[in-house]
Amino acid sequence: MSRNHDPEFVRPDSRSVRPEPVEGQDNARPGLRQAQPERVGSDQPERVGSDQPARLLPPLLTALRAGRGFAHKRDIARVMQSLDDDAPNAASGPAVTPTAAPTTIPNGDDCAVLPLPGGGHQLLAIEGLMPDFVQQQPWFAGYSAVMVNLSDVAAMGGRPTAVVDALWSTDEATTAELLRGMRAACAQYGVPLVGGHTNLRSAGAQLAVAVLGRAERLISSFAARTDDRLLVATDLRGAWQGDAPFWNASTDAPAARLQADLTLLPQLAEAGLVDAGKDISMAGVLGTLLMLLECSGCGARVELARLPCPPRTHGGPDWHADSNAAHAARLRWLSAFPSFGFVLAVRPALAAQVQARFAEHGIACADVGEVQAGTRLDVALGAEQACLWDLAESGFILGGPVTSTSTSTSTSTSASASAAASTKSGKERHHA
Repeated sequence: MSRNHDPEFVRPDSRSVRPEPVEGQDNARPGLRQAQPERVGSDQPERVGSDQPARLLPPLLTALRAGRGFAHKRDIARVMQSLDDDAPNAASGPAVTPTAAPTTIPNGDDCAVLPLPGGGHQLLAIEGLMPDFVQQQPWFAGYSAVMVNLSDVAAMGGRPTAVVDALWSTDEATTAELLRGMRAACAQYGVPLVGGHTNLRSAGAQLAVAVLGRAERLISSFAARTDDRLLVATDLRGAWQGDAPFWNASTDAPAARLQADLTLLPQLAEAGLVDAGKDISMAGVLGTLLMLLECSGCGARVELARLPCPPRTHGGPDWHADSNAAHAARLRWLSAFPSFGFVLAVRPALAAQVQARFAEHGIACADVGEVQAGTRLDVALGAEQACLWDLAESGFILGGPVTSTSTSTSTSTSASASAAASTKSGKERHHA
């Protein structure tokens, strides 16, 4: 489960389906957009197809790795290691039952998953917001606290059932704004706020929200397989939330549309079209993909310029301009926390159907790359290519280095057929 949150025209071709074009597309590579830094532990960026050294990727990838989103996600590894340590010692006392024993999905996914006796799965998501965000934008923090949890439930193929919160505040004005934001989000998405915990005598403002949900068929971070197509779906019908790295396509959207869009994920799971994916969180699209790859024991290659993104007139990136302003715009989009954004690993024969489903909802969905055997997340931009992260050298959210155990599914046309086996192998590798 995620443990930290800081709430966030391309030409159609056979691998990219969009409701409208996205500005700045590379003519030779229609579809999406993506970026990669140099390899972790390497001194020099790689060069592909050019005699000139890479210029744009190294500073971009370095900034991503050093950013707040990556740092907070890496904190998860320390917590998970403590949960995994079941051996008795003088400091911790007697051995305890492994924390993930009753679940069907190991710790590290978007929700805790509990099998239900009559079939299906109960989902439980929880998010704690950064105190500075709560203090500076209490209404939007309250709204986002609900929204990001609903996204976590959808990311695992679930439908939300109810919301609870834990609220700490120093004054009634901040409390009122937090509650107004939470209630607004619950109304927008049609999910009841059924209870919580309140402390109005705290030293500072803090907020945590949990959502209960149910899934008939799961989408998991542990089910990506070699040769899967990497699809990124983002609702671009929004705007930046001030100067923050949040792409807001929710607060002003029609409630009926938001609810229908969020239901799309469980529909894809139940149709057997998708079984592997995550929602884009505070680590941005590449950090989210890195978590998916780590859990699944895979590597990947991504084309930055094929990522769905807003036009430059609305704050979108220019992937090829060489200036400080262009670098900042690229970094902002790669660090963005969108209100609706998902990274999916889809069997090649099913990718076009999945993209068409998103297009029917007016949501940009592009094929940005492929899952590969190995442990590296390689990023390409034009003639440049570099490694953002090598999981064999350093884990991201699961702790130690990862050994590639992925299996090719190039001949498979069913997402659900391999889900159980993939989840089982993931649990054995990353039990937490």
